[in-house]
Amino acid sequence: MPIFQYEATDRAGNNVKDVIEAESLDEAKQQIREEGYFLSKIAAKKTAAAVDDGPDEGTTTGFKFSLGRVKRKQKTAFTRQLAILQDAGLPLLRSIRVLQEQEKPGKFKEVLKRITTDIEGGKTLSDAMAAQPKIFDRLYTNMIKAGEAGGALELILKRLAEFMEKSDAIVRQVKGAMTYPVCVMFLAVAILSAIMIFIVPKFTEIFDKMKMELPGMTLWLIWISKTAVTYWYLLLLVPFGLYGIFKLLTSFPDGRRGWHLFALQVPVFGQLVEKNIVARTMRTLGTLVSSGVAILEALKISRETAGNAIYEEIYSEVYDSIREGNTIAEPLRNNRVMPFHLFTFFFWVTLIPLVGGFIYMIKRPKPVIDDMVVNMIDVGEETGELDTMLYKIADTYDEIVGVITSSLTSLMEPIMIIGLGGAVGFIVIALFLPMIKLIEELSKQ
Repeated sequence: MPIFQYEATDRAGNNVKDVIEAESLDEAKQQIREEGYFLSKIAAKKTAAAVDDGPDEGTTTGFKFSLGRVKRKQKTAFTRQLAILQDAGLPLLRSIRVLQEQEKPGKFKEVLKRITTDIEGGKTLSDAMAAQPKIFDRLYTNMIKAGEAGGALELILKRLAEFMEKSDAIVRQVKGAMTYPVCVMFLAVAILSAIMIFIVPKFTEIFDKMKMELPGMTLWLIWISKTAVTYWYLLLLVPFGLYGIFKLLTSFPDGRRGWHLFALQVPVFGQLVEKNIVARTMRTLGTLVSSGVAILEALKISRETAGNAIYEEIYSEVYDSIREGNTIAEPLRNNRVMPFHLFTFFFWVTLIPLVGGFIYMIKRPKPVIDDMVVNMIDVGEETGELDTMLYKIADTYDEIVGVITSSLTSLMEPIMIIGLGGAVGFIVIALFLPMIKLIEELSKQ
């Protein structure tokens, strides 16, 4: 009787490797199913030829190379669904297989196949996800590891899903608020460029034929139009050139630090950047602490999510303080005000000539972390409710970000309308002043 070697998982999600005697391959599969196992691979022992058990068994062999990227909303949906399946009591491996089968063909489906294979090979979920660092970052894998160690994976998955959903909501809110202004600005630039390139030259030809003396506004408009027509390629090269210079400056640590400090000091926009970073890092730290991740590791991950050199330095000071046995609040209080920075001064003077340096000296003493944040963290450490306080800080600042974003959108709309109206009005006046002058001369004659 033929002997078949197989690999499967039981209802608890444990790996099973064994052999079975059967008259045929189909009979062997049927016996394995009757024993309550989920078959993943089976082969005749003599030939060792692996036989695919079909898609209904969740076979994970034969990975496909796939292009594209994994969208954040895919990962968020996967986390929420995995939390629901785990809370329902379904074995982990079976849960991931279910989610893998319902995923559309693409990169994320292949990633889930690899994770399934790694778990079948004896790896934990956190180790399997850590092998895919481009998809699952340190925040994600460390929280999963903490959940596995504490036996509360379903709870950690819920917290992780909530964290990702709130982060996605803030990103969507900011992007949605910025969509309208960006579209209006793009349309305004396109309209003004078309006027300068196609309409103004026609009027210029008329004025040249008349050989009349033109007002200063008209001469200036004609010069702008000729420059735009003659050196149109500069409209593309100059932005790319400025961007290249910016990237070169910010590739150095001092340049990056100077730019990030400048971004925090810009009126209105600086507040939006500051509140958003504080909300994100505090929510990250609170989620990690409440999930049982070691405080030093949690600080490392929170520092990486900041995305700003100023806050990265502050979190490094907090990390050193905790490692020496001190508190979190004290280094935050001592490092809130940034000293004079030459590159920040350079950005202010370059981007806002004449008054940029004066504005920087006024803005420099302003702390980058509010007293409220420091005081709430201090209270949280004293009462043992640090994670709760961190969540409250994050929720408060998320609300502030929403208010600032709405206010900024409401403010930008009339400003853009006035700006576009002023530009179009200048063009109309500059073009029609000579015509009015000509009409006046003809009426006198």
